[in-house]
Amino acid sequence: MPVSLPLFLVLFTFVLLSIAFGLKFYEWTRKREMSAMLRTAAEDPVPGGAQLLRNIAAKKPTLEAWLEHLALLEKIKKLIQQAGVDWTPGGLILAMAGGAAAALVLSWVLPALFAFTGTSTALALLFAAFPYLYLRRKRTSRLAAFEEQFPEALDFLARSMRAGHAFTISLRMASDDLPDPLGLEFRTLFNEQNLGAPLDTALYNLAERIPLLDVRFFVSAVILQKQTGGNLGEILTRLGQVIRQRFQLKGQVKAASAHGRITALVLTVLPAATAILMMMAAPTYLKSMFDDPDGKKLIAGSIVGQILGQLLIRKIIRIKV
Repeated sequence: MPVSLPLFLVLFTFVLLSIAFGLKFYEWTRKREMSAMLRTAAEDPVPGGAQLLRNIAAKKPTLEAWLEHLALLEKIKKLIQQAGVDWTPGGLILAMAGGAAAALVLSWVLPALFAFTGTSTALALLFAAFPYLYLRRKRTSRLAAFEEQFPEALDFLARSMRAGHAFTISLRMASDDLPDPLGLEFRTLFNEQNLGAPLDTALYNLAERIPLLDVRFFVSAVILQKQTGGNLGEILTRLGQVIRQRFQLKGQVKAASAHGRITALVLTVLPAATAILMMMAAPTYLKSMFDDPDGKKLIAGSIVGQILGQLLIRKIIRIKV
């Protein structure tokens, strides 16, 4: 191994860590400035404060300004918020770029495994997608946890209102007693309306942050009761029962489709794993196929067929309840 390679890896790691610490320091500085301005506005408002806030808000990092220009900034922010992680859009892009760079370094260190045309690029794209896939996974897990806690939260609100508490007070009690992520979202909902936002607006924001059908039912029920009247506690109790019945039906559907999901996983992973093991055991075995024009067409066709087959199986086994 060349002497310069360890030095390159050390420098590369140092640069990535420097960028990460720099972003954290910049975010911490912005939060401190905004906190100071909010304290000033609360204690002794000064003329021109609104203009100062607009100027501070307009100062965005270059990377985030570029993402906003591409209409991606809000989508990435919403994904990060729904995943419940303390990331920034710029940090996500840098993590993806770092993953791609790490893949290129790996293909350079192990040329025997990635000597074929396009393998280094495919590996770089795969590593670059890991941070985004991690966010998607966190988002799915967080929404599933919220959905699982939601019926108990509705029962809690119904019992609290039957005891004579107002809906907003019941929200505050639920946010204190229930675990995250539901407790955090209810706390955000209570704080928004407590700081002056109309209850309808705070509820719509909740439905925007948590894109679940059950949450939309809850928001619609509360707003409709507010407009027309009725026993909100009884409405929430019945809504909780309906959500539990949907859970039971979803469990039955998931059990019935387990065979199809396992089949899709095996049929997707097995060809790729077999090809990788063959390249590791005998690198020259598949080299002629990669070099031959017809072999490249067959490889491309097999990849397209795998993707189409996976999508078709997912379409068959995914049943919405």
